Amino acid sequence: MSPPANAVVFCVDEKSQCQALDRSQPVLPMTPGRPERQTHDYFRHGTTSLFAALNVKTGEVFGRCRRRHRAQDFLSFLRQLDAAVEREPGTEIHLVLDNYAAHKTAAVKRWFARHPDYRLHFTPTGASWLNQVERFFAELTNKRLRRGVFRSVPQLERAIRDYVDGHNADAKPFVWTADADLILRRVEAVCNETSNSGH
Repeated sequence: MSPPANAVVFCVDEKSQCQALDRSQPVLPMTPGRPERQTHDYFRHGTTSLFAALNVKTGEVFGRCRRRHRAQDFLSFLRQLDAAVEREPGTEIHLVLDNYAAHKTAAVKRWFARHPDYRLHFTPTGASWLNQVERFFAELTNKRLRRGVFRSVPQLERAIRDYVDGHNADAKPFVWTADADLILRRVEAVCNETSNSGH
């Protein structure tokens, strides 16, 4: 919430298992007095995962689709992100991540050890909503994927890329509507629940 001066902060996460779904019947649009209607059954043509990094300062999203969701795919995404980030020498890059196992493998730790300008911040278990990129995923789902019809994975990936490009054309930073004290109290409550749950 208060990054160091001249630092770049990215909220990073994956939206895994995005499904290329095709309804068995066309979606019927809303008409006066009738809601939109769609069939309950569908054809599934495969899945993709979106790896995304949201720049906290600008609101821009760096996103890449991958067919798999493994540690090596996360590493590939990190390499692409590192190559794409424009920065002055010595600029720190802060990444906000969740506690997904792929973010903590030995290969990922080695990569970060070779890139000492990266600083990692993990959200508490059960509080991934703190990661601002989750808001972008919600918008992507609501505005592009939920009612979409995709007859192939490449068609789905093209729709995701187009949405990311459209978002970046008019990017705005995410603004918390709750004050910092309320957010920190919620995080503390989640941490207390987790530590007292016996897990």
